[in-house]
Amino acid sequence: MNAADDWLNDSRPVRRVSVSPDAAIPRDSWPASIPAVGQFLREGGREFAPGLTLLVGENGSGKSTLLEGIAMANGLPPEGGSNQGSHSTRPSESPLADWLRIERSPGAPRWGFFLRAETMHGYYSYLEALPNSPDRDLHELSHGESFNRILDDKLNHPHFVAGLVCLDEPEAALSFGSSLRWIAGMSEALKRGTQIICATHSPILASFPGASILELGEWGIRESSWEDLELVDHWRSYLDDPRRYLRHLID
Repeated sequence: MNAADDWLNDSRPVRRVSVSPDAAIPRDSWPASIPAVGQFLREGGREFAPGLTLLVGENGSGKSTLLEGIAMANGLPPEGGSNQGSHSTRPSESPLADWLRIERSPGAPRWGFFLRAETMHGYYSYLEALPNSPDRDLHELSHGESFNRILDDKLNHPHFVAGLVCLDEPEAALSFGSSLRWIAGMSEALKRGTQIICATHSPILASFPGASILELGEWGIRESSWEDLELVDHWRSYLDDPRRYLRHLID
């Protein structure tokens, strides 16, 4: 198979996220001042592999900011939902999306979904208010149950075409068992051709086999493996002996 065949057979919703050549970017101001975001912009963006890409890093490392920018550049609502919705309450997003351009594969589906853990309450209210909405009971479910419903009915429904799914810290609502359920659900979505970009603090979600892992931190962005993540090392050390950490925190 030659390069032309590879191009025609590539169905990624996002081949590459590039930086607009005419973007007026204040390099010393937020969000460009975040090391990972600054590196992303200096390098002109990044190509994204098919399947699952994980963004892993500490609070403030730029995971959610970068994911938000990609989601919005792809036409997704800043507070979550599909590209067929327009839910928004209080604008708080960065200007990053205005600096980015999405490069799609020929014929790639344009459907997408953005799950943003911190704004799902407002998204549920938006769905509840829609005429003839099938999602009026989401507020009646527990936090984790509602996320599992979103997995089944929005991300993995057999009537929805594959597309781009952006997940911002879905583990905020998930138990250990539900985290495993999400791994199984993401696997099914990937088999249908969905492309997923997920920002996470979860060592469980980060262990997804074959995922591309980008670790964000004061160094910027670097490719990593699950075994080499600082996240995994910290959790292993803590679970091995919590007292080593707690004795410095509790009198």
